[in-house]
Amino acid sequence: MTKRFFMALFAICLVTLSALADDKYAQATFEVKSHDFGTIKEANGPVSCTFEFTNTGDKPLLIIDATASCGCTRPEYPTKPIKPGKKGKIKVTYSPIGRPGAFKKTVKIKTNGKERTTTLRIEGTVIPKK
Repeated sequence: MTKRFFMALFAICLVTLSALADDKYAQATFEVKSHDFGTIKEANGPVSCTFEFTNTGDKPLLIIDATASCGCTRPEYPTKPIKPGKKGKIKVTYSPIGRPGAFKKTVKIKTNGKERTTTLRIEGTVIPKK
């Protein structure tokens, strides 16, 4: 029983050490992480912006999830892996309907990259319908 335990522990240690020794990783490098819409009119409806990024790592990059800070903001992201050196885009749409005044929203991007989470920001001011 003791011999089996130590063999299993040894195997777990080898797997863990080999995983730690792998210095290759994916990495999403964003050109910009914030966008200011300035002044927008509520009557004109939703507005969108695009955040571009490059996988500057050595492994394929996966966007696991993109979560907005509220229901008025909707992120769209690639579901297929981004190869090293290739670019990807995340589109963020904000709906100003019924939300007059200043706004600041965030979108949290979760990846398999070295930096697991990146926060994108949008802001602006909504002029209400007359």
